[in-house]
Amino acid sequence: MTERRRGAALEAALLDAAWAELTEHGYANFTMDAVVQRAGTSRPVLYRRWSDRHELVRATIIRALERDEITIPDTGSLRGDILTLMRQFNDTRIQLVTLVSVHLADYYRETGTSPADLRRVLKGDRKDGLDALFARAAQRGEIGPTPLPDRVKSLPFDLLRHEALMTLAPVPEDVLTEIVDTIFLPLAQRASN
Repeated sequence: MTERRRGAALEAALLDAAWAELTEHGYANFTMDAVVQRAGTSRPVLYRRWSDRHELVRATIIRALERDEITIPDTGSLRGDILTLMRQFNDTRIQLVTLVSVHLADYYRETGTSPADLRRVLKGDRKDGLDALFARAAQRGEIGPTPLPDRVKSLPFDLLRHEALMTLAPVPEDVLTEIVDTIFLPLAQRASN
């Protein structure tokens, strides 16, 4: 007889099952019943936690983003820090970015939300880390003392996301380097002086 799952273990099993259903079948074919069957549990167990598929999909995506947490590096240079962050994103988030942006169009239409709404949920800690990264760069004299606009700070990651969505594949190293060296660093230096 198998041991009954409870608490965090049960929730993890449900979210793992939901992630598998979402990635294998897409949102259009995502059902609560399929998640229940895959997780080997009952409908009441699932519905006690999430009342509908919108809530479950949102929780599933947030968990996927949190599971592959990106750490803010301190390589000793702004260039190194940004490239390291972009490589982490490239290695861990491409499948998720594709799923969130392309395959969830019906979810966004049904809920009146967008990929940006999901990003905002998780941006708090990362924003603080990025602010520290840019403060270190200013202390080292790599950029000027004027705080960078948020749009400039997010530019390398926006361009990375765009490249990934256009190719549905990890972005090559030479493109990452070009984004940082040719576009981002000159703009950051100009915007901060």
